Amino acid sequence: MARVAVGARLHFGFQNLSLAHERLYGSLGVALDEPRVVVTAESAARVHCEPDPSSEHAAAEEYTRRAVDLLDVPGVHVTVERTLPRHVGLGSGTQLALTVLAAVARAHDREPRVRERAPKLGRGGRSGVGVAAFESGGFVLDAGHPTERFTADRPPRGEWSVPPVAARHAVPDDWRFVVVLPDAKPGRSGEGEDESMRSVVERADPALADEIAAVVARRVLPAIAGRDHAAFGAAVAEVGRLNGAWYADEQGGVYRPPVGRIVSRLSDSPAIAGAGQSSWGPAVYGVTTADRADAAREAAHAALVGASVDGEVLVARPRNRGAEVER
Repeated sequence: MARVAVGARLHFGFQNLSLAHERLYGSLGVALDEPRVVVTAESAARVHCEPDPSSEHAAAEEYTRRAVDLLDVPGVHVTVERTLPRHVGLGSGTQLALTVLAAVARAHDREPRVRERAPKLGRGGRSGVGVAAFESGGFVLDAGHPTERFTADRPPRGEWSVPPVAARHAVPDDWRFVVVLPDAKPGRSGEGEDESMRSVVERADPALADEIAAVVARRVLPAIAGRDHAAFGAAVAEVGRLNGAWYADEQGGVYRPPVGRIVSRLSDSPAIAGAGQSSWGPAVYGVTTADRADAAREAAHAALVGASVDGEVLVARPRNRGAEVER
């Protein structure tokens, strides 16, 4: 039997979505220790999957069957003990797929080779943050893909590679990330996300990519290397705001409603260094530190009240290691 556990990830945005530049995508993100995906697997003669009662059964079973096929094993008994909220911006699809793959592989004494096999699971096509977070955690900047590979139609599953890691830094242990999950419709995923991304890429303003490149090179990377949480929070929040200008027509504004109201209120708190939307949302993040975590949590609850929405708030530690595997 094998047990695999990994945390969520935040996605701060892409470096470039314009076809006018040499490389496309290139995402930034950070691994969190909570909330988590936890999967156990035991070798068996057939495929059986017990999903988390709160999760979508179809997704867990589909990944289990794909993993069995990829690894060429007879079967497996998979139990999903914990999952992430689906399609809220925390990387639920990629983290579940890779956790299932790793658990099935280890149950049969195989190497999971998640970076190589992620495309066959339909993951890691645009952003490499989820795969890199699973492998080694920390803050990740990936290199994206050559723009010449862009096609109007999504390529068949598996016919792409996961973007390589361009930079990785351990996140200081005393940093914290307040995560707000408002009660709102799930973010884009699947075919809907593909259609939205194609639409954005085909009309993206290249000038925004130039601005983001400057923020990443002159602010984000120096801040994480220098362990300056305030500068880091402000910089990734700016990357997210600039990304939102690309997405405005697809999501109803720079931030999708009601995220904008929450981000605005979080940004006003002295306990929070920078706030933004993770991926398509509706998850909202704020950068803070351990000694300001209680105040940041209070600010997040107040932001929900001020935005007139219900929701959940958690404060997560950064995760500077890959998935945990127990045999």
